[in-house]
Amino acid sequence: MDRTRTSRGLLGWSAALALALASCSNGAKDEAAAEAEPAPSVEVTRIDPEVAVISVEGHGEMVMELLPGVAPKTVENFKKLVREGFYDGTTFHRVVPGFMIQGGDPNTKDRDPRNDGLGGPGYRIEAEFNGTPHLRGVVSMARKASPDTAGSQFFIVVEDSPHLDRQYTAFGRLVSGIEVADKIVAVPRDQYGRHGPPNRPLDDVVMTIRLEPAEAPAEEPVEAQPES
Repeated sequence: MDRTRTSRGLLGWSAALALALASCSNGAKDEAAAEAEPAPSVEVTRIDPEVAVISVEGHGEMVMELLPGVAPKTVENFKKLVREGFYDGTTFHRVVPGFMIQGGDPNTKDRDPRNDGLGGPGYRIEAEFNGTPHLRGVVSMARKASPDTAGSQFFIVVEDSPHLDRQYTAFGRLVSGIEVADKIVAVPRDQYGRHGPPNRPLDDVVMTIRLEPAEAPAEEPVEAQPES
């Protein structure tokens, strides 16, 4: 949402499926940026009572706050897949320094890198484009060129990417562990796709995802009143 700026769109559907993010090149990204209307910052009025903990082998954990207030169906679908163990053993199959890390494709569980980025849950969900800006740490759904083509793949932006605003469904944001995303986006990768899709890590970056109760916000300290 790279365990934001370049080739084959974020969609993690590689090649012909390039994440429509810019389904292919830097030029496509620039074009998307020119067409996208700047999204205002919005106040999210509803936060999910659970957080998603993305545990990445050899790298650490990222804690993701879910935003049903702006993308309720997307959050519901993501949580359903997490509960089913859908993401466990999948990888971050696309990492683009200065841009994002992308994962969530079940095809990455096999030993054939050529199909990475082409898989999903077997269905598509409706886009829920919203005013949440794609700032560093925001988590958004990857998709094909058409809006309503997301399924399970998601990406985490590691640098502010306003050209994605209202073009992709932002549905969460990291509340801790952004340094883990920074480590993942910097792993050695097959930049030109010699053995699979471009920007695939040379060594698998494997994840598991679980849901945990969100911590209640700390209560405001009450000032002691002087005795009368």
